[in-house]
Amino acid sequence: MTTFEYEKLIESIPDYPTPGVVFKDITPLLADAEGFAAVVKAIADPFRNAGVTKVMGAEARGFMLGAPVARELNAGFVPARKPGKLPREVVSEDYDLEYGTATLQVHSDSFDAGDKVLIVDDLVATGGTMVAQIKLVEQLGADLAGVACLMELEFFKPRDILAKVTDKQLHSLVKVS
Repeated sequence: MTTFEYEKLIESIPDYPTPGVVFKDITPLLADAEGFAAVVKAIADPFRNAGVTKVMGAEARGFMLGAPVARELNAGFVPARKPGKLPREVVSEDYDLEYGTATLQVHSDSFDAGDKVLIVDDLVATGGTMVAQIKLVEQLGADLAGVACLMELEFFKPRDILAKVTDKQLHSLVKVS
């Protein structure tokens, strides 16, 4: 498949969810069969030989990309959820957002020793969600294979933030300056 122009199918919605924020709506891209397939393949490709055994995605848009990337890599999928959404024993990690704080949880048995985990999300801005997921992977004794996303909001400098907690390079398909 040739290079796909993802940006053409990502809508910018000004002042959503709050004034001054420009929301990046990926639903038109996900609704386009060719675009969706291209995104999944492009996120998975750099990690095909990395021995990925699990892919983790954060609620909710991380689920939309993480699960098909896991399938593409023949790996399992681990959902990182908001508190109160998982029925068994969990581990938690608090983190900061651009506009507040939040918590992510995974089941305490989500990873086995030796699991290689790829974290996938739709977007990275301030890096809080990815940092929380990295800490959850570490907390449960698994190895981080990498971090990947569809969009990177470069003006927040997420690479600098991620570099404080991992030496893994961020793989992103669309960079927003």
